[in-house]
Amino acid sequence: MTKSPESPDSPTAPRTTSKSPSPTTTSSPVLPLLGRGLLAGGIGGLAAGLFSLLLAEPLMDKAIRAEEARAHEHEPAGGAVEHHEELFSRSTQHAGLVIALVVAGLAIGVLFAVAYALVHRRDPRGNPWPRALAFCAAAFCAVSLFPALRYPAAPPGVGDAGTVGDRQQMWLGAVVIGVLGMFLVWQVYVRLAPRPVPLRQGAVAVTAALVLALLWTLPDNPDPVPVSATLLWDFRMLSLASHVLMWAVFAAVFGGLGLRAVRAKAPAPTDTADEAESVEADYGSVAPVR
Repeated sequence: MTKSPESPDSPTAPRTTSKSPSPTTTSSPVLPLLGRGLLAGGIGGLAAGLFSLLLAEPLMDKAIRAEEARAHEHEPAGGAVEHHEELFSRSTQHAGLVIALVVAGLAIGVLFAVAYALVHRRDPRGNPWPRALAFCAAAFCAVSLFPALRYPAAPPGVGDAGTVGDRQQMWLGAVVIGVLGMFLVWQVYVRLAPRPVPLRQGAVAVTAALVLALLWTLPDNPDPVPVSATLLWDFRMLSLASHVLMWAVFAAVFGGLGLRAVRAKAPAPTDTADEAESVEADYGSVAPVR
């Protein structure tokens, strides 16, 4: 009796091979993402710290000297001058600035990795490079750009010491509005996925504009900034540029490590070649069934 071509013993019967799951379809563990975020945050914070040390700190020193000159001008004539010795020297403060930005970068890396893991679990097949770029762009808008537009950075020594707490609370409120606003923008983008692209992008732009408008419901900065306009502009631009640099480096490192992890899990090309040779050896001498 002739065996059927579909019989398992027949050489022409199709073989079922077990394929390993694609690396992009498996969920990444949280610990590697945390390590990736810590490394990216540390490098990004270090880059921002060195940038501020080389470019922004000279402007800060100039602002401090201007503040001291204004204080001397307002001293009463013939009055006793009271000088306060600095607790830390400027060189110590410079080193502290770099360390503080590195620590801030590490903290941001942990929070970023947790948020990334939540979204990655919903869609594990996403490409890590564009996802990291989109996440970093949203985070930059939420915690850097939007608060800076509402409360621009001021040089050190500017402002009343009694209003420091109020200014910190206003800035923190701007950050909270920015983070919640970016989350709302993401929800609009996800929920309008079946809609046409122009409608989807328009809704995202309108939502971001509403978030910006909401920032202006916060109270104004209570303290004037009595420094020259050129010095103030340069300081604010350099401060914002340090944030841009930190998030750009963070995105490049985090996304690059994600691509490296995907390539490490990808099957080796030699495995596919060996499998093809094995199939050819099994079926090459058998005439096709017509």
